[in-house]
Amino acid sequence: MPNRADFILRDDVIFLNHGSFGACPRLILEEQRRWIERLESQPVLYFRELMHHMRTARQALSEYLGADAANLAYVSNSTYGVNVAAHAFGEMLQPGDEILTTDHEYGACDRAWKQYAIDKGAVWRRIAIPMPAPSMNELCELIWSGVNDRTRLLFISHITSPTGLRMPVEELCARARKAGIITVIDGSHVPGHIHLNLSELGADFYTGNCHKWMCTPKGSAFMWTSNKYRSTLPALVVSWGSDIPTVGDGMFVDENEFLGTRDHSPFLTVPFALEWMRRSDWEEVQRRSRALTSATEAQLAAIDGVVSIRAEGADPMLQLGTVLLPENVNVVEMKNWLYDQRSIEVVVHEWLGRPMLRFSVHAHTSEADLEALVASVRLYLGTITS
Repeated sequence: MPNRADFILRDDVIFLNHGSFGACPRLILEEQRRWIERLESQPVLYFRELMHHMRTARQALSEYLGADAANLAYVSNSTYGVNVAAHAFGEMLQPGDEILTTDHEYGACDRAWKQYAIDKGAVWRRIAIPMPAPSMNELCELIWSGVNDRTRLLFISHITSPTGLRMPVEELCARARKAGIITVIDGSHVPGHIHLNLSELGADFYTGNCHKWMCTPKGSAFMWTSNKYRSTLPALVVSWGSDIPTVGDGMFVDENEFLGTRDHSPFLTVPFALEWMRRSDWEEVQRRSRALTSATEAQLAAIDGVVSIRAEGADPMLQLGTVLLPENVNVVEMKNWLYDQRSIEVVVHEWLGRPMLRFSVHAHTSEADLEALVASVRLYLGTITS
C-alpha cells in the first residue's frame, strides 16, 4: 500500500487538503513525463498517433467507471464539464423552466448555470441543506420537495465540495428519470473516492475529476452523457472535431476531445494510474482512509464548540471530514495560524455564514498528521475562548 514516501509532498508541511487539488505520486508523474518526452521527441508523429492513444486511455477509464467509451470524453476539469452541460441543456430550457439544486454546490458551477441558463430566463431553485445535515433519506425527501411542474433539470453534487457531504444522487436520479427531469451530476470528488458505475446510476450527464482522489496529473477529468443526449449535446469549444476523418469516435467524443494543440499527457497517464491503483490495493487504501477520517472527525467534534457536519450515525464512507467551528472563529486567521504556526495545510472557510474546517485523508496521510490537526485545533480554539 502506498504511503508518504511515494509522493513528492514537502516534508515540512502536514498536507490535509488532498480534496482541493489532489497529490500525484512519483511513479505517475514519471509516466506523465514519458508522454511529454514522447511528444517533444517527434511532435508530428505524436499528434498523428494521438487519437489511437486517447481511445486507449478512454477505454481504460470507461471500464473503471462502468461506462461505454463512446459516452465519455476527457476534459481538463469537472468545472469545464459542468459548463458543457449548462451550455447544452441551457439551450433546451424555456423562460420560466426551473433548475433544482442545493445551496451546497461549488461556486464556479453556480456561475456556469447563471451564464448559460439563468440569465436567459430559467429559474434557479436552491434547496437549503441544514448543518449538521440530516440523514440520506431525509436529504432525499428535502431536495425532492423542491420539485414542481416547472422543474426541468436537477443539478447536484455527488459529494459536495465546500461541505464534504455525500448526496443521495442514486435515488434522486431514479425519481427524476420517472418524472422526465434531466439530471446533471457534479462528481468532482467521486472517482477513486467512492464506487461509481455510470451505467447503473441513470444520470443524464455526469462529470468528475481524476486528478483528485485517483491521484492522476492535474488537468485530467471526464464528462459522460447518456445515449439519449450523446448525439445532440453541442460542444463548448468549436474546433476541428468530427471534420477530422481519422478521428471517428462519435460526435460527443470528437467534438469535445479534439480541441487542437494542448497537453494531453494527463489523460494519457490515466491507464497507468488505474494500474497503479490496482497494484496499490485501492480498497485497503480507502478502508484505512475512511477509518482515519471517521476517528478524526469524532475527535474534533469532542472539542468544545466543534460539531460534525454529518448526521449522527452516518455511514463512514468518505475520506473527507468536515466539522463546524464556533461562530466566533475568524476563518482567515485560523487558517493562517494553522499553516504559519503548525505547518498544517487544511481548508478553513466560511460557508453559508458558518465557519468550518474540512480535512482530507489519503494514502500519504499518517495518524500523526491527524493527531497534530486535532491538537492544533484544540489549542487554537482554547486561545480564542479563554
